[in-house]
Amino acid sequence: MTQEQDRYYMRLALQEARRGRGRTSPNPCVGAVIVKDDHIIGRGYHKKAGEPHAEINALQKAGRDVAGSTIYITLEPCNHTGRTPPCSHALFNAGVKRVVVGMQDPNPLVQGSGIRYLSERGIEVVSGVLAEECKEINRPFIKHITTAMPWVVMKAGVSLDGRITYRKGKSGWITGPESLVKVHRLRDQADVIMVGVDTVRIDDPSLTARLPGKKGKDPIRVIVDTNLRIPLTARVLHLESEAPTWIFCSEKADQGKRSDLAEMGIVVYPVAKSDEQGLNLQSVMETLGSENITSVLVEGGARIHGSMLRHKLVDHVNLFFAPLFAGDQGISVIEGIGVSNRKEAIRLERVRYKKFGDDMMVEGDVCYR
Repeated sequence: MTQEQDRYYMRLALQEARRGRGRTSPNPCVGAVIVKDDHIIGRGYHKKAGEPHAEINALQKAGRDVAGSTIYITLEPCNHTGRTPPCSHALFNAGVKRVVVGMQDPNPLVQGSGIRYLSERGIEVVSGVLAEECKEINRPFIKHITTAMPWVVMKAGVSLDGRITYRKGKSGWITGPESLVKVHRLRDQADVIMVGVDTVRIDDPSLTARLPGKKGKDPIRVIVDTNLRIPLTARVLHLESEAPTWIFCSEKADQGKRSDLAEMGIVVYPVAKSDEQGLNLQSVMETLGSENITSVLVEGGARIHGSMLRHKLVDHVNLFFAPLFAGDQGISVIEGIGVSNRKEAIRLERVRYKKFGDDMMVEGDVCYR
């Protein structure tokens, strides 16, 4: 195979991997394509943690005609027994003669051992094909497996003058319907959607993923509510959803309210640490990481956004700008952060722009000075 052919088939493996986005946590998204005599004989992707990996699904699709083939895998095959047997052994036993890997696995249980196992048994291994693209789809997994913390995305719909509401304490749409569809796709791919209790009290949102054809996967709903001010009638407490609602509160929060919520099936996490703005969100993120949450979509409000940025907890930003001015009675997209000059400002890197209807989405990785 030429380098161009390797890139071509790895792109197809990436397409397979993307089919698992938002479904595999805490595992990575992985795709595989098996090629023999210039024909694709099997494809597969990892569908869910605990289920067969991409390589195994591709081998099953290929049937018995695998000996002498080349397999393209977006991530190094595992070489240990976890909830499933090692994929490296399955590839060797199937008679695969060449393995093309997108990126090495940062998991300490793997980290080159899958590649080494195959190479030591005479199988040709090529690594690093479209490595950056393969890393891109697994940024939540990479961060969680290397730091035990989730990948955090901050999202907001914003007016041209930086407002997320028209009036303080009042709900109202800023962006258009096309942006809303994208937002629900972001929710569909996240493990958790997180908001502050003021957002719940003002907007009474459902915080679900509503995609065409009812194909969305609801994220776990996390409410940051220091003093348990959430109304017991709030919509997020009464949803017919497979995803639970978790509330993070102070250890000093009312015990009676905690009991009422627990009786409703709501998981309440008391947080020992607080700061001047409320709960210590570093502790909240650490708890989510310990619960095998790899990705968090933060949808506000302004104090939550400000606190997350101030504590350097946000990794990526998606801001949807609507072509309108909301005026100075609205709330800014962030509160609690002030800088003196351009050099001190928190910036975005790898910035991209995309239109949704009349709105413009600006996204990028957060760079803390």
